[in-house]
Amino acid sequence: MSFSLKTKGELARLEAEKSCCNKGELSALIGLNGEVVHTTDEKFNLKVTVENPAVARKIFKLIKTLFAINPEIKVRKNSSFKKSNYYLMVITHVMGSKKIIQELGLIENLGCRDGMTHFPKDEIFMNRCCKRAYLRGAFLSGGSISAPEKTYHLEFVAHEMSVATGIQTMINSFGLNAKIVPRKKYQVVYLKEGDQIVELLNIIGAHNALLELENARILKEIRNNINRIVNCETANLSKTVNASVKQLENIHLIQRTIGLDELPEGLRELAKLRIQHEDASLKELGEMMNPPVGKSGVNHRFRKMENIAKKIRQSPY
Repeated sequence: MSFSLKTKGELARLEAEKSCCNKGELSALIGLNGEVVHTTDEKFNLKVTVENPAVARKIFKLIKTLFAINPEIKVRKNSSFKKSNYYLMVITHVMGSKKIIQELGLIENLGCRDGMTHFPKDEIFMNRCCKRAYLRGAFLSGGSISAPEKTYHLEFVAHEMSVATGIQTMINSFGLNAKIVPRKKYQVVYLKEGDQIVELLNIIGAHNALLELENARILKEIRNNINRIVNCETANLSKTVNASVKQLENIHLIQRTIGLDELPEGLRELAKLRIQHEDASLKELGEMMNPPVGKSGVNHRFRKMENIAKKIRQSPY
């Protein structure tokens, strides 16, 4: 099961305590999945189509709880995906479709044949908890989230710009920074930063998904830190080895030409130590000297030997 389906399963099982929150969530579920079918100017049926059975059960339960209506449910084969079904819920005018649409604020003019506004009126969001509920319903309807082990991406897919703008505004009212991008015939509201996705999951009540994402983020950060340390150690080791090779080349050149005995005592001692300990760091070489010398002092002496080797290379030896 994908991370998105697990998250939706968790959200579908949540039950709001307040009636206003149930209305806010249902307004998203119907507004993003519903269709008004007019029979006459004043009568119409409401159709709601979803593919996720958990979301279908959620919509059915909310309609029954809020309006004491049992929608007619039909299971249909999805022609686009041979192995999946979709669920069609029908609420007729006789059953009370008008009341549902009116109370959820999803239509401007009941006599107009243009259909629903899809994004509800402001009075549906009198309280902050109602906004949370609406975003939960919007995610159940058209949301998805990437597996946290791969990347950080959460999005809402909307058919209309007005809906996308409404969702974006609502998300950003919680201090987040959602953006909109067109994708084919849809508008996509998205978040790509891990911290903001975690906050949105908390807002809509997906706490198990939040914990799983946080665990994945911690593991990813640990791996990244380990990789950085390893890369740093590798770079330092490579730098030490390259420096040692260059120092040995200079020492062997001096040894073949003028001889190490011609070097000052401090340089001669360091040259012999380098020959004996090819892999030792500057600090380790300095600690072996008598008396011990600091890292900068060792580096200074190697520079002197490099200058001597440079003069030898430029001389006619």
